[in-house]
Amino acid sequence: MLTSRLARITALATAVVSTAVLAAPTAASATSGGAQVSRGSRSIASAAHLNDVISDMAPRGTAFGPSSAWRQNISAAPLNANSPAMVKNLTGQVAKYYGGIAAANITQYNTSVYTVSGDTARVNVNWDNCQKKNYTPKGLLGEGGQFTAVPIPDNAVPATGNDAQLTVYSPDTDQLWEFWKAKRVNGAWQACWGGRIDNVSASYGYFLNGFGASASGLAVSGGAVGIAEAQAGRIDHAMSLAIPDLAYWKTFSWPAQRSDGNTVAPDAIPTGTRLRLDPSVNVDALKLHPLAKMIAKAAQTYGFIVTDKSGAVAVSFESGAAVKADTGVDPWDKLRRPTATAAPTPTYLIMQNFPWDKMQVLPMDYGKPLS
Repeated sequence: MLTSRLARITALATAVVSTAVLAAPTAASATSGGAQVSRGSRSIASAAHLNDVISDMAPRGTAFGPSSAWRQNISAAPLNANSPAMVKNLTGQVAKYYGGIAAANITQYNTSVYTVSGDTARVNVNWDNCQKKNYTPKGLLGEGGQFTAVPIPDNAVPATGNDAQLTVYSPDTDQLWEFWKAKRVNGAWQACWGGRIDNVSASYGYFLNGFGASASGLAVSGGAVGIAEAQAGRIDHAMSLAIPDLAYWKTFSWPAQRSDGNTVAPDAIPTGTRLRLDPSVNVDALKLHPLAKMIAKAAQTYGFIVTDKSGAVAVSFESGAAVKADTGVDPWDKLRRPTATAAPTPTYLIMQNFPWDKMQVLPMDYGKPLS
């Protein structure tokens, strides 16, 4: 997520999209020109409403259903024949950056997640051609387009960082939008890239035809550690893992739909690779931060999915920027405290002592449907 999307990746959006891009429900039409119509959302004036705000904004866990790649239990899955070498590759990448501790993308390079009601006003998101394409990607704009009739709340705040990612989830219409480099300019929303998933509850958890906010096409929010689930102490889905050195872009593993990797080593890890923590590891006996321990337990059941390229091995979290904008309180400040009386642990230490050497790599395309 720390790297710009390559033009050859998003050029896939010129593929035929007639069977994948569905028109948004006509009951809530878009306003013209990207103008925002005010919705009747309540104002949050006090941090006392923090938990209510979190509940309103984000789904508890991922929005994707049991048929998605994010929900698959992989605790008994077979291993890739090259698993030991690939794990060695991964641990080498962890050791190479930031003192040998993987990043916890809590404060930046993540996504703000908004859960909206069916009556939230819809707007057309303008396309910011920040990659200097010499064409308008097919299926992006206009009737039924990925950027058309999006129910973005008036007060939406993208995640902090260059990626400025924003996720909008509508349970009422069973749709999810994700945007990359989202911002509001002169009252109108714009983004450099993104996409929409219809029928989210039955989705495999990725965008088609080159759309989406990640270089793999996988939903950024699908693998983020959510605020509400961190509060509950349990993660019931696979988690996103970004790494610096991905296998060459022509090789990727389901559920990834594409890649921007450039490493040709035989033990290179392809985008979409699924990894799990060895189920025999006694996580409770490990000296880990409570958040890292929660991640480790989820990694034994659901694992990680390699979703993107980054400046270091990094685990993705839901951004607290949206909640902080409404309440003045970043919910992660409390969640980063190892005990109730301790100071918040710096984000660069959250994943300290994580047992990356005990990871296991699953076979290519593991879990891919036969049809």
